[in-house]
Amino acid sequence: MSLEHQVGQDLGGLVVVAASLSPSHPLVACAETICDLLDEVREVQPLYMSPDDQAAALLKLEEAKRRLNEAELRVMAAAGDLAARDGARDIAAWLAFRTQAESGPMRADQKLAVAVDGKWRKVAEGMVAGDVSVEQARVIVHGLEALPDRVGADIVASAEEMLVGFAKELTPHQLRRAALHILDHVAPEIAEAEAARRLEREEQQARIKTALRTKRLGDGMSRTTITHPDASQDRLLTYVESFASPRKDPDTLVGEEDRIPYPQRMGQAFDALLEHLDPSKLPEHGGDATTVLVTISLESLQAELGTGTLLDGHAGSGELSATAIRRMACTAKIIPVVLGGAGEILDVGRAKRLHSPAMRKAMRLRDRGCRAEGCTIPARWCEAHHDHPWGTGGSTNLDDGRLYCPWHHHLAHNPTYTAELLPNGDVRFTRRR
Repeated sequence: MSLEHQVGQDLGGLVVVAASLSPSHPLVACAETICDLLDEVREVQPLYMSPDDQAAALLKLEEAKRRLNEAELRVMAAAGDLAARDGARDIAAWLAFRTQAESGPMRADQKLAVAVDGKWRKVAEGMVAGDVSVEQARVIVHGLEALPDRVGADIVASAEEMLVGFAKELTPHQLRRAALHILDHVAPEIAEAEAARRLEREEQQARIKTALRTKRLGDGMSRTTITHPDASQDRLLTYVESFASPRKDPDTLVGEEDRIPYPQRMGQAFDALLEHLDPSKLPEHGGDATTVLVTISLESLQAELGTGTLLDGHAGSGELSATAIRRMACTAKIIPVVLGGAGEILDVGRAKRLHSPAMRKAMRLRDRGCRAEGCTIPARWCEAHHDHPWGTGGSTNLDDGRLYCPWHHHLAHNPTYTAELLPNGDVRFTRRR
């Protein structure tokens, strides 16, 4: 309530003051009441509630939050004059400035507010009832607005009503899929043709929007971001997951690799996928586009220490340890360029390729899996290793190769470890003292 004091006329030195009460707008009063009620329970400890009371409180608070969101959107949709009065670009900017919020999400709320207040009244009614969340409303509106103009208004109205009903049972993700196929329910006679047109549009847009961006982080790591069609993503995940989750024997014990966090395991699997690509099968541009050049000093090569430089033809090519260079020689086509002390080229070595498919099959039959002692990684997830690296004249043949999992393949090229060949053909790795 607001109190306004009005000063009346002076009667014999007595000033008569009349007080008039001006009621707040119902929406303002509602918000004030909610805040007052929350103040009353801010000291209440939910810890001492029974499970039934906790369940009831959570569900009712979620319903209240949804209904409160709808009320806020309703005010936002009508508050264009407020933004204009105060010189704000729009009500989203006005509210974001006064609540220290990000303008992006606030502008998305404003867009939704205008949509449900103007065109999609069934969605608004679902929000008022607490049946539709803001996230669900966004999905429904997006799905309805994606329907082609040639679809009749009665079909669109049926689609809106059905999606609002689905919101009681489906998550936003599930609701998005339902919205994509809503014509199957409300207009099956045109659904297939419209789905074909929609998929064609989506595929055209996907090709236009496809992009790959890379950035070196300066700490030996790079970040790669790719946006591409769903079909390409599904294929990529299938390939990567084949390295991340190789088939194991039923009696295989759970090892350390099973406890690696999923994102890390997928990242390592992606690296393994790249290392298993056969450069000889890649497209050639000018004859040698898929050949990787690595420079390393003769001293570093002989001492198995030091660093080399990866010359991949791109700006910002990075440094590699001698260990990494030797490991790459096992799994990729690289040409070592050996430099003298003054940086002069002493030798340009021969390209090293992967073991042939026949050699790998023979190794899989022979080794059955990683030959590191105690390792249970099966052969399908292993890499072919050269026992004698190219720096010492090694060659790519069956006798000079054995299978290691990516983890032990790194150890095989790590100079801080020794590798002892055991009588049964396994290899025992031990950290040097």
